[in-house]
Amino acid sequence: MKIVTWNVNGIRARQAQLEEWTAREQPDVLCLQEIKAASDQIPASLIEMDGYWCYWHGGKGYSGVGLLVRKATFPERPSFSHPSFNFETRAVFAHLPAMTVASIYVPNGGKDFPAKLRFLEAMDAHAQAMQDSGVPIVLCGDLNVARTEMDVHPKERKPRAIGQLPEERDLLERIISHGLVDLGRALDPDNDQLFTWWPPWRNMRQRNIGWRLDYILASHSLARAATRCPVYREVGTSDHGPVVAEFDTF
Repeated sequence: MKIVTWNVNGIRARQAQLEEWTAREQPDVLCLQEIKAASDQIPASLIEMDGYWCYWHGGKGYSGVGLLVRKATFPERPSFSHPSFNFETRAVFAHLPAMTVASIYVPNGGKDFPAKLRFLEAMDAHAQAMQDSGVPIVLCGDLNVARTEMDVHPKERKPRAIGQLPEERDLLERIISHGLVDLGRALDPDNDQLFTWWPPWRNMRQRNIGWRLDYILASHSLARAATRCPVYREVGTSDHGPVVAEFDTF
């Protein structure tokens, strides 16, 4: 089982890269963020990508998420839903036979920081409700928070930078505390070079001077089957790289 999250920073700009990489990797679930396209703007070859159940939830030129589920793994089309905290087309859930998977794009917070905190607080409440329901979940996406100082390159650490603030980090920890495991860090605990986003200037990506903002958070029952969760820094021209979680059959 392979679950992927990738902020593509514009689905139309990254169409060929997404199609090529998906054909090669064959993820079972593909969560996309910042697609920046309404449904009628999604390229024809992606709107119903061959071999996938596809759900697109976006607006013109801003935000947006997608969720693609492989038909060979899940022969019946899953149901898709939006949580109560969804706004600006930022969240979609796929309800699969053994789990629920979400693609989430948390606001950056630069223009409206209180709105970002409200979004994270609502995510916290939803994660608690999901834990109480007993349904295993995988929350994937660009959460726009670097979890710890280790998740920011020393050259990018700034005490008052949005994405590194204590109140954001506290909320992310609360979300994770609801029976979730941060697979990237759990499977690579000592890697202080594990980043998923790089500022788009001065060859920051090539030099791996970045932040870890993209996560796959899985319920403990699912996390026990996880074997790898690498970041593909070399893939694509988005300012984010895909994060790939691989699981033994569960």
